[in-house]
Amino acid sequence: MITTASAPGKIILVGEHAVVYGQPAIAVPVWEVMAHALITDLPAGSGCTLIARDIALHTQLVDAPAELALALVTRLTLAHLGLPLDPDWQIEVHSTIPIASGLGSGAALSAALVRAIALHAGQTMTPAAVSELVFASERLYHGTPSGIDNTVIAYGMPVWFVKGQPPTTFTPRQPFTIALANSGIAAPTKETVGDVRQGWQAEPGLYEARFTAIGKLAWAARQAIEQGKIDQLGRLFDDNQALLAELGVSSPPLEKLIKAAKATGALGAKLSGGGRGGNIIALVQADTREAVKAALLVAGAKTVIVTTVGG
Repeated sequence: MITTASAPGKIILVGEHAVVYGQPAIAVPVWEVMAHALITDLPAGSGCTLIARDIALHTQLVDAPAELALALVTRLTLAHLGLPLDPDWQIEVHSTIPIASGLGSGAALSAALVRAIALHAGQTMTPAAVSELVFASERLYHGTPSGIDNTVIAYGMPVWFVKGQPPTTFTPRQPFTIALANSGIAAPTKETVGDVRQGWQAEPGLYEARFTAIGKLAWAARQAIEQGKIDQLGRLFDDNQALLAELGVSSPPLEKLIKAAKATGALGAKLSGGGRGGNIIALVQADTREAVKAALLVAGAKTVIVTTVGG
């Protein structure tokens, strides 16, 4: 028997970094990039093999170290479902989501894996259960994650997220379009999250004020999305970017991309995710999307994905 499952990438619209400190954030799935898991039955006694060709991984589950996220998720899911801990399966994962770019590559791979294991065993799992299992791997990737990546990827819908509270999915009043530009610079979220934490520990009052301001922008952004006021959302992107720069997570390459997007008609633009590298997002309209995309590529973007939220 062969079983497959998939999970989308994600972007954070507003609220990154502050979300780690209890402020709200909004994230949406990106279906133009996906992670996939494929499980094939093996002869009895073969044990479980893990394969991830993207990172040249080929190992038996029993030999995989505890810190290997794919092995961790596999073991946790098998235990959660009451399955043998070394089944005679070949598990192969693959992803079109760039690694260390703020698109949730690790969470998406884990989510696809969790779903494939459940399906292969003939069991069903709620999005909440998938999210909980994936969160365990997020601790390895990010150190002190907010939980937003695993949540939006598991639910596959726009998510209003506050750490420690049940996530809320919601639907935009009207679709809107985002140009997502990859800087080509690796952006390990664990590092930027750690640096922001050090700043917060050194100057808690200053950082708390910035986090609170970002939280207010997230509330305003949700209202704009639910009311269909997309021009307001663009201005909120710009305001959020200014605060992220104050947190020290922007960079000249990202600022160059943001400037190029704004100069060619984007309603607003900001970094998305951990920052310093990874992606920027620009809010575009039908008559500006191609010009913005072209300008981003000229400004140094390695790839540009155009995705519609709420379509």
